[in-house]
Amino acid sequence: MKTEAAVLVDIGKPLEIRELTIPDLKPGQVLVDVAYSGVCHSQLLEIDGKRGADRFLPHVLGHEGSGVVVAVGVGVEKVRGGDHVVLSWIKGTGRDEPSTRYESSSQRINSGAISTFMRRTVSCENRVTPIPADIPLRDASLLGCAIPTGAGIVINTIQARAGQSIAVFGAGGIGLSAILAAAYVGATPIIAIDVYDHKLELAKRMGATHVINAAQKDPHGEIVEITTGLGVDFAIECAGHRKTMESAYESTRYNGGLCILAGNLAHQERISIDPMDLIKGRRIAGTWGGETQPDRDIPVYIAAYRTGRFPMDRMITSIYSLSSINNAFNDLRSGNVGRALVDMSL
Repeated sequence: MKTEAAVLVDIGKPLEIRELTIPDLKPGQVLVDVAYSGVCHSQLLEIDGKRGADRFLPHVLGHEGSGVVVAVGVGVEKVRGGDHVVLSWIKGTGRDEPSTRYESSSQRINSGAISTFMRRTVSCENRVTPIPADIPLRDASLLGCAIPTGAGIVINTIQARAGQSIAVFGAGGIGLSAILAAAYVGATPIIAIDVYDHKLELAKRMGATHVINAAQKDPHGEIVEITTGLGVDFAIECAGHRKTMESAYESTRYNGGLCILAGNLAHQERISIDPMDLIKGRRIAGTWGGETQPDRDIPVYIAAYRTGRFPMDRMITSIYSLSSINNAFNDLRSGNVGRALVDMSL
């Protein structure tokens, strides 16, 4: 059995479209026809070599998607053939099979437990979550990373409540998901910060009450003014830049303000904070996928989506074919997309 995949062969070079041979399923593995895959900044860091040395080259990429189960390996009980599923890098329940190796005409191609930049993929039981068949697979693909991480930060990590103030730095897929969840729980004000006006307009559609173009205005000064001198209860950094991480931290209020770092810096890059701010009660923390438990949380997001109060589909701005996936990453580099998807039917 064959599949077509986008393969990272060399750091800093475009992905190559290769035909791969699918191996026999191991116990605990699941074969999925991928419908859609998200295109994420963390994958861009791998392509550009900003994650450090890559000892797994050549390998396939992609950690967020949706599709339909084709077959399951021995011991899989969570899903069966024909089930619609979300594919996610975040571990859920079920068996864990951490790696797969495919064969191409010239060399062996490595994969982790999940790779979604391919038409048919081998994953494992704890990386798939079954969903109702009537949920559009296009929209469901967001439940693999963007929504669980961004919305998960708001709902699980900080447990935001109505009336609390939130600033979100970076209006990409994770940031837009955080804004969506903040609006869903009734946070106010919800302040979106980015350097692109078109992304800030999208942030408004997702529920932002205020927007700041950081290329034109000082975010810290603007946030202090919006919050009448206090700073926000929560700042969520999703842009993955040193300056925005430091600015996000400084935008939180004393005596309890919390900054969550979700963005990824380049390998070995560091941020600097004033420890006196910690003594004054500012806090800073990281997040692991919004502290998401896929089997618990994905059904909650689907239920909210059905009501119309959680319009996650609004963040999808661009659709690409697998053969044009490098265009997707070029557009991501230049800030031209909110959440981009690869449609495997194209």
